[in-house]
Amino acid sequence: MGTMDGERVSSSEVEVGARPTRRRYTAEYKLRILREAEVSSGRGELGALLRREGLYSSNLTAWRTQRQRGELEGLSRRRGPLPKPRNALTDKVKVLERENARLKARAERAEGLVEIQKKVSEILGIELKHNGEKD
Repeated sequence: MGTMDGERVSSSEVEVGARPTRRRYTAEYKLRILREAEVSSGRGELGALLRREGLYSSNLTAWRTQRQRGELEGLSRRRGPLPKPRNALTDKVKVLERENARLKARAERAEGLVEIQKKVSEILGIELKHNGEKD
């Protein structure tokens, strides 16, 4: 980098400012400023209010529109989709699915044990009794 008189400026001497953050206004603040703007009747009072608060007249226009739509009533609405109401059956389905998975795992373990018993009986030459058979 150079200057008009030929001096070199190092990059460490160049200062970069932080990125500005977007200002956010609460509903209460917007309503307060709109009330102040409505009562300012003297010459230059509205301009003084805007300069004091660091606002533009377009802010007031947008806020008046929001007030007419009812968007400034109470707390500000959250952005994004509305939450879906919970379905009571969904919780029941989850419980039943967990129980089903638990019972399947138990049945698989039991089947595995039966297979082991069959193999052991074959190795030892012991005949297994089936359910419902008598000695």
